[in-house]
Amino acid sequence: MRKIIFIFLLIITSYFQIYSQAGYGVYKFLDLPVSSRLAALGGTNVSVSDNDLNFAFQNPSLLNAEMDNIVGLNMANYLADIQFGSAMYTRSIGNNSFAVGIQYVDYGTFKYANELNNQVGDTYFTAKDYALSLIYSRPINDKISVGATLKPVYSVLESYTSFGVAIDAGVNYLSTSKLFSAGFVLRNLGTQLKGYYSDEYSQHYEPLPFDIQMGLSKKLDHAPLRLSLTLHNLQQWDLSYQSTNQTDLTDEESISLIDMAFRHSIFAVEFVPSKSFYLTAAYNHRRHAEMVMSGFKTMSGFSFGGGIKLYKFHVGFGMTQFQVGNYSYQFSISTSLNDFRM
Repeated sequence: MRKIIFIFLLIITSYFQIYSQAGYGVYKFLDLPVSSRLAALGGTNVSVSDNDLNFAFQNPSLLNAEMDNIVGLNMANYLADIQFGSAMYTRSIGNNSFAVGIQYVDYGTFKYANELNNQVGDTYFTAKDYALSLIYSRPINDKISVGATLKPVYSVLESYTSFGVAIDAGVNYLSTSKLFSAGFVLRNLGTQLKGYYSDEYSQHYEPLPFDIQMGLSKKLDHAPLRLSLTLHNLQQWDLSYQSTNQTDLTDEESISLIDMAFRHSIFAVEFVPSKSFYLTAAYNHRRHAEMVMSGFKTMSGFSFGGGIKLYKFHVGFGMTQFQVGNYSYQFSISTSLNDFRM
């Protein structure tokens, strides 16, 4: 077992040393928040354990036996009228939990045009991304659970297509009181199987958006509040704009040590008076630092949302501001099919 763990850690270390450039690569849609609640939590969360099936997209170990026979649907109106969404179904057999989910992004319809923006003919093309998630989770003991996700990926951009495969591996800790939980996950560990194009020598391959994330969540003993801290991109310290986008700008912004540390952090608070209602607010400092515009008042980096149970359905709404006038709205609905049995 020790040899297996050592070899696994060696592979992981080699992987993010080679592909540690944050923001570089393909299939970036895998980083989009798959539900309204995750959007309200700042874009990602790997530690909240309260039987919301959508969290299994982020950390497969959060899938548990109490999520048996639940179906969830999510949709979003993103920037520039881009549409994306997800769907998931869960099933439990004893202590073994399974789920199948799908994510998609529809970038819209585009016209063929030349370099002068003159339309060529009357034909149009589309661009879409898809990822299938096959998730498995089981408890190791009464406090720790582990999980893994296999994600085949397909992307089509006009006549260019690409196939790939990614793996998520996660672990979750939940205290006996269920007031404290922690999560750790390796996300999007994988490769392209077919690149978008070939040159005269071989296929052109690009890395996937590999991300190491860790999170902590604490529900207060005597107040209906849950606080969360999520750390992301732990495999790459430098998240500055120039480094992330590999530009040739010489006037590189100097970012302090504290500022860079906060760019890896997402802070969230939830008001959860019952299992049937929640309100959420979060702050994503990296998003704020990259999206804020000098001279404009903006809530960039902040996100908000809420959810309520209506009859047998859980519905949720999330809102994120990226820049002045640029908002993303997400809607979610889920239900247990067991509630409809006679």
